[in-house]
Amino acid sequence: MRSKTVWLIIALLLLPLLLASCAQGKESTTDQAGDTTTSPDIDDEFELWTEGTLLRGANVYQKRVIPELDGTTFAGPGPVGPPYTQTDIDTLAAMGANYVEISYPGLYTENPPYVLEQGVQDNLDDLLDMIEEAGMYAVIAFRTGPGRSEFSFFWGEVGTWFDESYLNDSMWEDQEAQDAWVDMWRHTAERYSDHPAVVGYELMVEPNSNDRLLDIWEPEEFYQEYAGSLYDWNQLFPRITTAIREVDEETPILVGGNGYSAVNWLPYVQPSGDPRTVYIVHQYAPHEYTHQDQEYTYPGSFDADYDEEDDEVNKAALDHLLTTADDFSEEHDVPIAVTEYGVVRYAPGAALFMRDLMDLFEQRGWNHALWAWHPSWPAWNEDIDEFNFMHGPDPDNHSDVETSDLIEVIKDNWALNDI
Repeated sequence: MRSKTVWLIIALLLLPLLLASCAQGKESTTDQAGDTTTSPDIDDEFELWTEGTLLRGANVYQKRVIPELDGTTFAGPGPVGPPYTQTDIDTLAAMGANYVEISYPGLYTENPPYVLEQGVQDNLDDLLDMIEEAGMYAVIAFRTGPGRSEFSFFWGEVGTWFDESYLNDSMWEDQEAQDAWVDMWRHTAERYSDHPAVVGYELMVEPNSNDRLLDIWEPEEFYQEYAGSLYDWNQLFPRITTAIREVDEETPILVGGNGYSAVNWLPYVQPSGDPRTVYIVHQYAPHEYTHQDQEYTYPGSFDADYDEEDDEVNKAALDHLLTTADDFSEEHDVPIAVTEYGVVRYAPGAALFMRDLMDLFEQRGWNHALWAWHPSWPAWNEDIDEFNFMHGPDPDNHSDVETSDLIEVIKDNWALNDI
């Protein structure tokens, strides 16, 4: 009897070791339904983009502060704003996010001579260190750079809060500016290749030469006329890729298409051949709903594609839209990610729209970052908060609410993170 008792004790002591061995190097977690799931053992940061949906988070947006337009309080004292604190980043992590898409000014000046802006670089250093401290991953994504200003995204508002002198999209017609983009990314990769938080470089946020300079919205029309020209992003991003690989062979590169990286422009991207590139889309379709150009409801029936005929807008329609990216991925054997998507917080049905969209991303195994996570900078949050889901569904409210349907949908999805 004594010997049986001894063997039973030994067996109980060995059981945890046996279970650990069966896990074969993988970590067990519990999902929202209470079922045991297994997270992959990631040995290579590129696997973060290829082994299913592992990164879920939000964009952090900063821009150059322009004192004559911004003053010293709206976006902070500069040189980049609005300011983020460690608490802002920690709060994002506490919500469940594990991934920050840093939508950021390029490190080189927008006007010649194209040189490093030390203050912009110092701010990025600090932001990346905060993200590392919070235990999250980061992608560096440049909005601006030589020959491209932040106003490329707001050009339709010229004459309201800024004048035409601030517009700068010369890079699409200037070889020197494009060469400087190549140099800027070589410098960036050399500086951040070993940063523990950095798992990607998005080469340009929403290339848009088709819109800004040419007013062409059909990709077929654009490429028939301008393929291979300076307007063509396909001839520039491979050059940037080559420059990065000269100093950093490992960090994944993220590339979207022209047309603001909309899904329907992705088939016209010509893959560079770099085996560690992820191809990305920004998903705000249908724009009339996500930006509430008119008061549309989701699900609903309205003209979603500008053909003056009503369309059924629902989960099935979103699924059909995303098959364009599915086909691209299959044809070229490349991973896909969604580095921007979202809906204004007061859109009717916003929570269901986001739940459906996130579910479709998850079904495809795509990483995704929503727009956007705001800092606790008061002057900014009182004015720029249409996509600040923490402010709830009332467009007249400009402070954090305890909860909302949209907040709960986002938190439910981010709870799936186990990396």
